Parts: sequence; C-alpha cells; structure tokens
Amino acid sequence: MIIYGKQVCLHALEQHEDKIKTVYVAQKGAKAKGSLPKALFHKYHDKIKFLEEKWAQSMSKGGNHQGLLIEMEDFQQSTFAQLKKNNFILILDTLTDVGNIGAIVRSAYALGVESIIATGVKQLNFAAIARSSSGALLNMPFMIVPNILDTLNELKQLNFSFYGAVMDGVNVQEITFDKKRVLVMGSEGKGLSGKVTAKLDYTVSIEMQHAFDSLNVSAAAAILIHRMNDATQ
Repeated sequence: MIIYGKQVCLHALEQHEDKIKTVYVAQKGAKAKGSLPKALFHKYHDKIKFLEEKWAQSMSKGGNHQGLLIEMEDFQQSTFAQLKKNNFILILDTLTDVGNIGAIVRSAYALGVESIIATGVKQLNFAAIARSSSGALLNMPFMIVPNILDTLNELKQLNFSFYGAVMDGVNVQEITFDKKRVLVMGSEGKGLSGKVTAKLDYTVSIEMQHAFDSLNVSAAAAILIHRMNDATQ
C-alpha cells in the first residue's frame, strides 16, 4: 500500500522498518535530504527513490504528500483469536468515512483501546485510515467482520460486557465499567440498529452542557473511551 504525508511516513519509518519497501522523495538536491531526518535518510538510503512532482501527485491521487511517500506491505488484519485475548475492544458498526475512522483509531490507540473491530462493511481503505490516524493504525490490532451480531455473540460467550453509545443512554459519568468491556459506536447517520441495541448490556451517552444534538462520532468515541478506562472495576 502507498502512504504519504510526513507525519505518517516518519512514524512508519521509525517503527515499522520490516514493512517498508520503497521510500519516495519528491524533492531534489538539498531539499531531498531535508525531507527526512539525517539518521533515517542514511538508514533507508538503499530504498530511497526520487520522484518528479507530477508522479508524486499521481501516486498520492492529488493529496498533500509533503514531499514524502512510502510503499509498504499491505496492512495485515488481526484474527479474532488474537483480539479476543484483550480486555477493551472497540466495535465500529457501519462506519465508512476513513477520516472519522482514522481519528477514532488515533484516539483509541492513545487512550488505551486494545483492539478494534469494524462491522457492517466488507472492506476499508487501510492506507487512507493509516494516514488519517497519523500512523496509529499500524500499531492497532484491527479487523473487519461484516456481521456485528455474530461478533457480539462470540464475545458474549467470552464474558464481555457491551456498552453502546446512544443519544438517550445513561450518563457515562455515572457508570463503572467491567474489566472485559466492549464499546460499540454506530454511524453518525443511523446510529445503532434495534438488533444491536437489544444485545447491549448498557447504553451510554455524554451529557451536554448546552442544548445541542450530538458530537462528531470521533469526538464522542474519545470521550467515552477515556471514561471507560478511568472508571473500570
């Protein structure tokens, strides 16, 4: 897969050396060396190729590559056997916007979620999510499972408690969370379906200080994740 932009590329170069195939620098002369810290420039010297701007623009599909692009191994999804060993799992149901997903992955990784399952979708653009998560996706166990009900049934057998974000749920500040816990976030447009809500142990919401419909799903996820780590039994 191709990723681009300085922040995500530097993260990949610093932490995922084994997955790097080619480093593309869209600069010339002295500016080329300035695209990478000196140590990384020398470390990856044999894998660096210099591109004309038009080719860099083509590879990034017109995105802001900031002079740096990387071809790396495709993102490898985790298996359910790996994910079920964790205590704090985040499920994203029918979310498709890679910007929102990336922002959630970034917050989830920073705030202590141990793995993420995307449901209600068949595939996602992992390169775009890696970019919008500033590289956090590369460190986060993540998998796609099309059917959320199957996933919830399997996790219930492993004694996980389910907490779903809904508008009229219990104030998240009033709940103490179980150690083995799953937070379920629905899409901004549709929220959680009735079938999913029926599987939940608890519904939670964020109390607003001013009359307003809701928060962006990535902002809501960050607040709920923080609280679920802060108030765990």
